[in-house]
Amino acid sequence: MPTPSPFSDLLEALPQRERRVEAAGTSTAVFEYGAEDAPPVVFVHGFRGDHHGLEPIAAHLPGLRVIAPDLPGFGASDALPLASIDAYADHLIALVAELAPGAPVLGHSFGSIVVAHAAARGLDTSRIVLVNPIATPALEGGSRLGSLAALGYYRAAAALPERAGLALLGAPPIVRGMSAFMAKTRDRALRAWIHEQHDRYFSTYASRQAVLEAFDASIRHTVGEVAASIRQPVQLIAADRDDITPLAHQHRLRATFPDARLSVLTGVGHLVHYERPREAAAIVRRFLAEEAGGSVGGAAA
Repeated sequence: MPTPSPFSDLLEALPQRERRVEAAGTSTAVFEYGAEDAPPVVFVHGFRGDHHGLEPIAAHLPGLRVIAPDLPGFGASDALPLASIDAYADHLIALVAELAPGAPVLGHSFGSIVVAHAAARGLDTSRIVLVNPIATPALEGGSRLGSLAALGYYRAAAALPERAGLALLGAPPIVRGMSAFMAKTRDRALRAWIHEQHDRYFSTYASRQAVLEAFDASIRHTVGEVAASIRQPVQLIAADRDDITPLAHQHRLRATFPDARLSVLTGVGHLVHYERPREAAAIVRRFLAEEAGGSVGGAAA
């Protein structure tokens, strides 16, 4: 029996729509939450996930129209011909131009890299929110060996015969291990739901090659590479227990933007979107209200 979502009532109260959009030559699945005439904001999810991962934050923003695509190669979207970071960025630029030109854009984890590189390449957005932004090069420092081991894992999955490769990518012990590593909550029900979310949505992708290329892009690039060239106001939402990017690096990242502020959530790690969506949504509302000159996004219980 599925573990009930702690946010299902809020999410189900929102009007929801889904469609397919052609962006930069790639058929993309797009999911929307909120009234069609509400102010839009685009959400970009992280590596190996899909739009479901950011639903908890969307559920706490009833006054906005949240537009959440599945990144190319993940969920129900087709893969890019070659999933380089520039290709992801160009795809996002085309998608925002088609769906909500000028809208604020939020990216989580790998999505933060995509959003930042898109902004550096001319993304038409008024404001940027980066949740658990990737500030630390994965192939440098203490995370280097772990990142190389993970790259070997994805390369092996792509090289094996299809059935064996898919089995390796979706192996329950590996998926659960990743989930357990990132989850910090001591709430048993919430933890069980997070694990179930990863079990259901962490292995939906167009191909093994798409996953390998996306992972390669994720470990070879950071937000910091392009931060100095981003002119839009930026809101960073970091966590003090994030094992992917240490908090000290988030403070250094903030200083590299021309216009950025940093909010830190305590007692949580890389899964802010699952464990602290209400607080994240409140930060988003305040940040967007600066531009609107008033309250934005409503208030959710």
